[in-house]
Amino acid sequence: MVEAKSDASKQVQNLVFRASKASAKAVIFYATYFILWSVLAPTSDIVLGFRQMVETLVIGYILLMIVGELTSGTIYQHFFNGAKALFVICYLILSLNGGMVGLTYQNVELLIDLRMFLMIVTLLGLLGFAKSLLQGMNYLIKNTESSTV
Repeated sequence: MVEAKSDASKQVQNLVFRASKASAKAVIFYATYFILWSVLAPTSDIVLGFRQMVETLVIGYILLMIVGELTSGTIYQHFFNGAKALFVICYLILSLNGGMVGLTYQNVELLIDLRMFLMIVTLLGLLGFAKSLLQGMNYLIKNTESSTV
């Protein structure tokens, strides 16, 4: 009976620790975004919908980061880390229209080619996805080794 209470209190302490860690990471990430946005603010006047696009990316990334931290120590953590990497790749491809962005400012029309930038970001995202896959495999290997011993 005493062991059950101590086990339950350890689980609650672990959950509180993970929640506070996830909250701290989210606050730091959002503060970084807030500081960087002051540099990017003039761009939002030129590119219509730029602020909404960046805020949606930040919100999605923070949500996946929080869920990944809350599930740390489980296999789901690696699923959410992989989902975070794929979310960044897919969101940037969709929001940048495959790398070709057209702008109209007063009477000037611009066509900006961002395919090289998109390729670099996609490769970095795929590297993060591969890392989460390898970490998930490592987690499974460690758990099967400890359960067979």
